[in-house]
Amino acid sequence: MRTPLYSVHKGLGALFTDFAGWEMPVRYGSELAEHRAVREAAGLFDLSHMGEIEVTGPQAADALDHALVGKLSAVKPGRARYTMMCNATGGVIDDLVVYRLEDEKYLVVANAGNAPEVAAELAERAAGFDARVTDRSAEFALIAVQGPRAVDVLGAVTDADLAGLKYYASVPATVKGHDVLLARTGYTGEDGFELYVPPDEAAAVWHILTDAGEPHGLVPAGLACRDTLRLEAGMPLYGNELSTERSPFEANLGRVVKLDKPDFVGKAALAERQDPAEVLVGLRGSGRRAPRHGYRVLSGGEPVGEVTSGALSPTLGYPVAMAYVPVALSAPGTELAVDIRGRVEPVEVVGLPFYQRETATR
Repeated sequence: MRTPLYSVHKGLGALFTDFAGWEMPVRYGSELAEHRAVREAAGLFDLSHMGEIEVTGPQAADALDHALVGKLSAVKPGRARYTMMCNATGGVIDDLVVYRLEDEKYLVVANAGNAPEVAAELAERAAGFDARVTDRSAEFALIAVQGPRAVDVLGAVTDADLAGLKYYASVPATVKGHDVLLARTGYTGEDGFELYVPPDEAAAVWHILTDAGEPHGLVPAGLACRDTLRLEAGMPLYGNELSTERSPFEANLGRVVKLDKPDFVGKAALAERQDPAEVLVGLRGSGRRAPRHGYRVLSGGEPVGEVTSGALSPTLGYPVAMAYVPVALSAPGTELAVDIRGRVEPVEVVGLPFYQRETATR
């Protein structure tokens, strides 16, 4: 599949890769330069492969409270929440961002590869409620502007009150005459915005943002730098840190699980999985050899875990990784090692995130 911006990426000379069945730009030139641009100025991302599922009706809030681990009924219109959909055994089907657009209207944003399953599960779980679930994925393109200059870029082309738009909030807005849903969310560890746009207007909005961003150092950014940015920010990737085999508690995301609300799918299992045997940790290496997904974590020469994501951090200049290890070996300062292609490299357990911007918009 291709996004509405495929021809734009092609014209920019992007290198493409298959991602969850989508032909997506992995980089346009140097992924290191794109990474640094997002940290120091701004990057422009095409996220149109994501899924958007609308939940509406008098009992939309109740349906989502039953279907997901969070308390979506407590979210005020105009705000959003990070949450998860779990199965009956407490494993993660997908991690989601849910926007409450109106009292009886929510937009559930799912990862590309999981969107069809999330839509089907939501429909099944909402069956007993006065609520309607509609997959609107084909009706949206999604463009993200991320970085410390994101406000400057977007401020030049919209009348929206960016200063008043809080983190994890959304507002209907226009970008040079194009109607968008503007959200202050992201997946890079930087301030930034995501714009939900009609597909046939996506290219026009992309070019408007490109022109507005030129004085501020904005560059198009692909999936490669998106991955190193989210890794530095300690953000999980479904299929790496999250899966149906892992619970939110193992991923150190138990805070999103609201066990004090009425019964929801997976509640009983999650209540029993609050004290996991293994947890997700950050690992800091030395030198230039980075742990990668699937590499074994060692303690005393014996395998004790597995790396879920890893890279040489462009921002910090040393290798970083996330891995699942036994709770007894999860304290910051614990010395472990990683088998990197037959060579044992020392690593130290550190707190997450590896990188955090100096100021955050709230």
